[in-house]
Amino acid sequence: MPKKLLSVIVPAYKQQATIYKDLENIDKVLLEGLSDYDHEIICVVDGDLDATFKEAKKVKSPRVSVVGYEQNKGKGYAVRFGMVRANGELVSFLDAGMDISPASIMMLMSHMQWYNADIIVGSKRHPVSRVNYPLLRHILSIGYHFGVKVLFGLSLRDTQSGIKIFRRQVLEKVLPRLLVKKYAIDIEMLAVAKSLGFKRIYEAPIEVTFDKRTSKISKRVLRTMLRMLLDTLAVFYRLKIQRYYKDGNERKWKFDPELQFRVNIG
Repeated sequence: MPKKLLSVIVPAYKQQATIYKDLENIDKVLLEGLSDYDHEIICVVDGDLDATFKEAKKVKSPRVSVVGYEQNKGKGYAVRFGMVRANGELVSFLDAGMDISPASIMMLMSHMQWYNADIIVGSKRHPVSRVNYPLLRHILSIGYHFGVKVLFGLSLRDTQSGIKIFRRQVLEKVLPRLLVKKYAIDIEMLAVAKSLGFKRIYEAPIEVTFDKRTSKISKRVLRTMLRMLLDTLAVFYRLKIQRYYKDGNERKWKFDPELQFRVNIG
């Protein structure tokens, strides 16, 4: 009997220095750690801005494919671009850069089975997580997720970590409705899924090692956080006031032909 398939989407933006090593490492960890599932890795290069695509294509594993597009469009677009090309019964995404250990995928997979979950969210604030988290980033994260709980009723301690696993049936319902291309793709996917009746959303521990060079609160980071906040408020408006995501509103959804989801596996 053939094994089920896990698809792992790896969005990559200006990762020419590390993407080859990242993809090789993810593939190796999954090959050694998964027993009940085969896997595929879909690396999505978010813009032809450096040698990331060229370096990613050097990976020779038959389980790794590399896709991309010329203009940078944002992490949200890249994740969706990869997900619509996935073949797995379970579909995950994992940020490039390896701040999050790919071994965390096995922990999320275990939680998916234990809870018979619709979605498993990797959480930096799970009591078993191993994280070297800068204090100020930790405080800002707590504030953001308190706001998320108030706005969307999501009882999660962390929605923004770059690792999650979805059942394919969830994505078939959720992906056609999404609009966020950049910063708040995580909260849009989770809030829309919950509004559509997918209530089995749980957290799992992860292992995170932050790069001190990229974890400081710079002006660029503050601008990103502001844009994510604005994106989050836009999701709230569309969900709670405009009712944009509801069944029956298909004529209002803004379809991108590059993001059309293939319902039939394979």
